[in-house]
Amino acid sequence: MEWIAWMAWTPPTAIFFVALACTLAVMTWLGAAYPEAERVGVLRIPTTRGDRLFISLITAAVIHLLWIAFAGTDPLATLPIGEDGVEISRLWIASGISLATAVLIFRTV
Repeated sequence: MEWIAWMAWTPPTAIFFVALACTLAVMTWLGAAYPEAERVGVLRIPTTRGDRLFISLITAAVIHLLWIAFAGTDPLATLPIGEDGVEISRLWIASGISLATAVLIFRTV
């Protein structure tokens, strides 16, 4: 595993990449099972599911970067698990906002 030793493989990093792989797998399955038709939403341009996913991912990245810049990553709470506890980061709030924004994008764009 030395070929991936350059990256900090923490549990949040692994969760992110697994979630991204699962999202791409579901989008591939949806594309095969239910062929899509382009739809015109609030942007007034035809978009597909893939386009809306891309817009959602870019928006999530911007939300997280702005959150880190203005709100920081201080712990929100500490769960009493183990000797030291498990800290819950404020970034989970940004993730919730990103998820709500993605739902809004998939519904309206």
